[in-house]
Amino acid sequence: MNFTSILKIAIRALTRNKMRSALTMLGIIIGVGAVIATVGVGQGARQKVQDQIASMGTNMLYISAGSVNRGGLRIGIGATKTLVNDDVKAIVQQVPTVAAAAPGATASQQIVGNNQNWNTRVTGTEPQYFELRDWPIASGSSFTSDDVDRAADVAVLGETVRRNLFAGTDPVGQTIRIGNLPFKVVGVLSPKGSSGMGQDQDDGVFIPISTLQKKITGQDWLQFVMASAVSQPATYAAQDQIAALLRDRHHIHAGQDDDFSIRNLADIAQLADDSSKVMTLLLASIAGVSLIVGGIGIMNIMLVSVTERTREIGIRMAIGATESDVQRQFLTESVVLSVAGGTVGILFGIVASLTVTKVLGWPVLLSLTAVVAAVMFSMAIGVFFGFYPARKAAQLDPIEALRFE
Repeated sequence: MNFTSILKIAIRALTRNKMRSALTMLGIIIGVGAVIATVGVGQGARQKVQDQIASMGTNMLYISAGSVNRGGLRIGIGATKTLVNDDVKAIVQQVPTVAAAAPGATASQQIVGNNQNWNTRVTGTEPQYFELRDWPIASGSSFTSDDVDRAADVAVLGETVRRNLFAGTDPVGQTIRIGNLPFKVVGVLSPKGSSGMGQDQDDGVFIPISTLQKKITGQDWLQFVMASAVSQPATYAAQDQIAALLRDRHHIHAGQDDDFSIRNLADIAQLADDSSKVMTLLLASIAGVSLIVGGIGIMNIMLVSVTERTREIGIRMAIGATESDVQRQFLTESVVLSVAGGTVGILFGIVASLTVTKVLGWPVLLSLTAVVAAVMFSMAIGVFFGFYPARKAAQLDPIEALRFE
C-alpha cells in the first residue's frame, strides 16, 4: 500500500467517529495552544524589560557616590561627597573606552506652573545627558553649555510634568517656579516610559547642573555620573578603567573600600534576560505537560480502536496485508490525530495570545520557533504514543482476529 492509500483509509477511519476523534485531539489542541501562548507571553515580557533597560541609554555605566563609614555607622549609597565635576572631565579625557559622560544631581521640589503644581524630581546635568540616554526633544530645545556656564534659570520638562502642569497648552517659552525661583521652559522631552526598575522616567525636570548646585541645593558634589562606552563589549573595560582612575583621584589606597559605585547596565540587562528565559522555559514546560496528557489520550483511543477493529485487521491480513502494512495504518491514524490537533492548536495559541494582549494589556511576542517546536513535538507524541497500539494490531493472529466477535 502506498502512503496516499494509507492516509485516505486513516482519515476515513477517524471520521467514522467524529466526536471521539475531536475529543482525542482536544488534549493536543490545548497543549500546543498553551505552549505557543505561554512562550509568547514570556518572550513579550522579556522584550519589554530589555526595551526598558535600553531606554536608559546605550552602552551605559552608572557611576554614583558611594557609602561611607562614620564612627562605626555605615551610611548607604550616595553618602560620600567626593564625586565632583572634575572627575567627569577626567573620565572623558583619560579613559579611552569612554565616548562621553554627563554629571548629575537631583533634588525633590514642588513645581508651579500654569496655575498648577506638581512635586517631582529636579535633575541637574549637562546637555550631553540627553544624547547619552538617546532622549530626543519633542518640542523646543535643550539648554546649552553656555547655560551651564552661566548657571541660567532654564528648564526642560519631562512628559509627565508637562501633562500635569500644561495639559492642552505648549509650555515652551512659559515660566515655571521651582521652589521660589522662576525658570523659563526651553524644551519638552519625548515620552520615554518606565525604567527597568519601574520608575517613571518622564516625571522630572532637567536644569543645568550649575544652577541646581548654586541656587537650589548649595552642594558642589555630584550624586551620579552617566558614562557611555565606545561599544557594548567595551563597557567592562571602561568600568575597570573608571574605577582605577577614581581611586587614584580620590586617594584611595589598596585595601580600602571605594567611595563610589559603578553599575554596568549590560549586567542588569543580562540578569533580566536570564530571568526571563528561565520563566519562559518554566511556563512552556508546564504547558508541555498537557501535550503529554494529550498523547496518552491518543494511545488510549488507538487501543480501543484496535479492539473494535480486530475482525477488520484479521480480514486485511487474510487477504494479504503484512504486519508492516497494519502497523503503518494505525501509526498513520495516530499521527493524523496529533497533526490535526497541532494545526488547530496553532490557531488556538495565536487567538489566546491576542486575547491576553487585548484584555490584560500584557506584551506578547509570537515565536515562529515555538510554533514549529510545538507542532513537531505533537507529531513526535503521535508517533511515540501510537507505536504501541500499532504494534499490538500488527501482532494479532489472523485466525484469532477473524474469530473475534
